[in-house]
Amino acid sequence: MGLFSSILAKLGFGDDAAPPAGSAAPASTTAGAQSAPATPAAAPVAISQVDVVAKLEALSAASAQKLNWKVSIVDLMKLLGLDSSLAARKELAAELGCPGDKMGDSAQMNIWLHKAVLQRLADNGGNIPSELL
Repeated sequence: MGLFSSILAKLGFGDDAAPPAGSAAPASTTAGAQSAPATPAAAPVAISQVDVVAKLEALSAASAQKLNWKVSIVDLMKLLGLDSSLAARKELAAELGCPGDKMGDSAQMNIWLHKAVLQRLADNGGNIPSELL
């Protein structure tokens, strides 16, 4: 599991996922049996929106540290209980496709990474305000 998957999990993405395909009861195979048509196993599931801001604000309020997750990737990772070391941030940046020219400058990488994480959260159904993107 990648670091971004850990971020998604910590924020509750996928908590209300549908049961896995194939978990429904098998259809009757008795000859002549009339039953309601089975629902397709690959029915699309609507993405439910995750209230990322509310979850992060609640974590921030409960934290003994003053963390500014709205502008700092380090603070965001700390708030989620994840490793925020430079090595971990570089791993996350590589996972998300950070341009090589930003990887050599930790400040530029951190800015890019913070925006990329918030954008990816929004892409996955998170309610990220436009001013943070």
